[in-house]
Amino acid sequence: MSKGYPRFIVPLVVTPLLLSAASFSLADGNNSRYRTTQHDFGGVGLLQTPTARMAPEGSFSINANRTSPYSRYSISGQPLPWLESTIRYIAITNRKYEADRDGDQSLKDKAIDAKIRLWQESYWAPELALGFRDLGGTGLFSSEFIVANKRIYDFDFSLGVAWGYIGNRGDAGNPLSLISGSFDERTRSDDPGGTFNTSSYFSGRPGFFGGVEYQTPWDDLRIKVELDGNDYQSEPQNNNQTQDSPINVGALYSLTDGIDLTAAWERGNTAMFGITFHTNLKTASMPAKLLDPDPEVREPLPAGVNGAAVDWQNVSQRLQSNAGIKVQEISLHGDEVIITGEQTTFRSQAKGLGRAARVLDNSLGEGRYDWYTLVYRSRGMPVSQTSINAEKLRQYELNEIDRQSLRRATANAVPSVLNDEVVYSAPLDRTDFSTGLGYTQSIGGPDNFLLYQFFLRFNAAYHFDRNKWIDGSLGLNLLNNYDEFVYDAPSQLPRVRTDVREYMTTSDVQLKHLQYTQTKQLDRDLYAMGYVGLFESMYGGIGGEVLYRPYGADWALGLDANWVRQRGYEQHLSFRDYSTFTGHLTGYLQTGFHDVLATVKLGRYLAGDYGGTLDLSRRFDNGVTIGGWATRTNVSAEEFGEGSFDKGVYMSFPFDAFFARSTTATGFVAWRPLTRDGGARLSRYYQLYDLTSDRDLDRFNEGFGSITE
Repeated sequence: MSKGYPRFIVPLVVTPLLLSAASFSLADGNNSRYRTTQHDFGGVGLLQTPTARMAPEGSFSINANRTSPYSRYSISGQPLPWLESTIRYIAITNRKYEADRDGDQSLKDKAIDAKIRLWQESYWAPELALGFRDLGGTGLFSSEFIVANKRIYDFDFSLGVAWGYIGNRGDAGNPLSLISGSFDERTRSDDPGGTFNTSSYFSGRPGFFGGVEYQTPWDDLRIKVELDGNDYQSEPQNNNQTQDSPINVGALYSLTDGIDLTAAWERGNTAMFGITFHTNLKTASMPAKLLDPDPEVREPLPAGVNGAAVDWQNVSQRLQSNAGIKVQEISLHGDEVIITGEQTTFRSQAKGLGRAARVLDNSLGEGRYDWYTLVYRSRGMPVSQTSINAEKLRQYELNEIDRQSLRRATANAVPSVLNDEVVYSAPLDRTDFSTGLGYTQSIGGPDNFLLYQFFLRFNAAYHFDRNKWIDGSLGLNLLNNYDEFVYDAPSQLPRVRTDVREYMTTSDVQLKHLQYTQTKQLDRDLYAMGYVGLFESMYGGIGGEVLYRPYGADWALGLDANWVRQRGYEQHLSFRDYSTFTGHLTGYLQTGFHDVLATVKLGRYLAGDYGGTLDLSRRFDNGVTIGGWATRTNVSAEEFGEGSFDKGVYMSFPFDAFFARSTTATGFVAWRPLTRDGGARLSRYYQLYDLTSDRDLDRFNEGFGSITE
C-alpha cells in the first residue's frame, strides 16, 4: 500500500479480463519468435510435460484447460530469472468433493509448484532444470523431475526423467535405491495436505518423458509433440484412465500478444482445449497518461522575483494540479524554496519534483533561488526531503548535461529543521468522501468453488489535524452467494477466521471499518502510531505500532501490540465474547538480491498461538510486486486441519497499469489455499512501513528517468 492509502481489492477471477483489456500496454516483454509457452498444469512446457525452459523474468500467466475428467486452473510466474512458481487448482469432475456429501461440487486439488534452472543453455550444453510439482499439497499429482532442453533452429527438444505422477509409467529402476531402500516405493501421504512430503521425493520407479516444439513459419502457430511419462493407471481417487497412446500432439495459436489458445489430442483418445492470458510484470509498459495535464510550458525566465511579490496561493494550487503535490507549507531559506506536502498523484517522486521545478521557475524567474526542496510528509510525519539545483535541471532539459550529472545535483536527505521564513500555510482539508466498488471471495470450498461478495463502498474521513483523523467505510451488499457456504470445517482452535459465512450473510449493510488514528515522529528515524476502533470486518479494539527506519537504510524494525475483540456478525457496533491480545515484532530487509524484500514477523496470532511469518516479495521497477508468505506456529498440523499451516501468494500492482490518468492507488490480489484459524493475523488498515515508503531511495532512483515528463 503506497503512502497508507487503502488498497483496492481486485478479484482473482476477473484478472484475466483485466489482462486482456490491458493487452495493448501489457504485452509480453519477450517478443522473440521463440518465446516460451505454458503446459497443461501451468508453467513452461509442452502439453502434459514440463520443459527446462524459463519464461523471461517477470512473466505472469493465467491458464485454464480441460482434459476429461480434469479441469485445470493455474497461475504461473517468473519472480527470478532462474525460478518459476505455479499455483493450481484441479477439478476432478467425476469425483465429489466429499464422498458422503450431497451436491454437485467436484473434488478440488490445490497445489504449489516450483522449477529451478540448474544450467543455462550454451552452444554445446543444453538447458537443465529441476522441478517439483505439488510441493506441499495433498500429493495427488505430486512429482519431481529433471529435464533438459536443446534448440536446433525452429525445433526445441526436451528430454527428462520424473518420479511420481509425471513418470508413473515407471520405465526404469530407481538409481537412488543404491543409497537407501526408502527410495524403492512411493506412497501417498494421508496427512491433510500443506506439509512438505520430503520422504516421498524422488522415490518409486521413474519414467522418461520428452518431446519437441516446432515453431512454424507462421509466427502465431507452433506444434507440440511429446512422449507422456504417465500411463494413467495410478490416477488419484482410483480414477484410472485409458491410454491408447503415450504420444500427445497439439497446436498453440497466439490469438493476440497476450492470449494463447491450445488444442491437443492426449492419451490417444481425449481432446484438450486451453487458454492462457500472459503478460510481463517487469517490462510491461503503462498506457499513455492522456488524461494527465502536460508539464507547465516554460516561459522566458526574467530576473529572480522577490518572494514577497509572489502569489503563493496560486503557486500552491498549480503544484497540486500539475505536480500532484498537496501543499501544506511553503517557506524560504536563503536561496532555497522549501515546499512541504504530500505526493497524491504520481508514483514517481522525481516526476513530481521535475514538474514542481517548472512551476517554481515560471513563478520566481532565474537567479534569486537556486535550490528547490520538497519535504514529503506522510499522514503528518516528515519522511524525506529532496532538493534539486534549478539551473542544472534547465541545463538537462536543453541536453547540456547528462542524467548522471543531474542526479549528482539532486540531494536526498532526512527532513531538516531550519529557521525558515514561512510565506504560505495551506488550510487543512478536514473532510474526505469517496465511493467505490468492493469485493471479497473464497475459492475452492466444498459448497461452491467460488464464493463472492460485491458491495458498494462509502468512505469518509475527518481530520482533526494532519496527524489525527477518524475514517470509516460502509458497505452495501450488491451481489453475494455466501449463503451457499454450508460446510463448516472442523476447528480445534477458537474460530477467529472460519466464521466467514456469518460475517458475509448476516446483514446487507456492513460497517467495514471505523478507526481513530494518530501518528507522530518520535525521533529522527523513529515513528509511532496509535489507533482505536473497528479495524476490520471481524475485529475492533485498541493498538499501537512503533517503527525504527533509518533514512536510506535497507532495513527497518517495527513492533505492534493490539487488544482486540471479535465483532458481531452483522458488522455494526456490537461485539461477541471472544477477545485476545495479538502483536508482532517485525523485521524488514531489502536483500539487494533481485529487489527482494524479506519480512519476518514473530509474535502472537489471533487464536492465541505463537510463531512466525516469513514473507518474501519481489518489486519490479514499474511498481508491480509479487510475493508469498508462510506462517508456522505452535499449532500442530493436526490441530490446524487441512492445509497444515497458513500460506499464500499475492500480487500488488499500480492502477497506472490500466488507466490513462496517473494515480498512487494500488490493487492487491491474494490467494491462500484455505481459510483456517491457525496463524491468523489482524488486518491493520495502516502500517508504518507503508506510510514511510519514501525513505526508500531505490524507489526515487527507479523513477528518476521521468523527471522531465
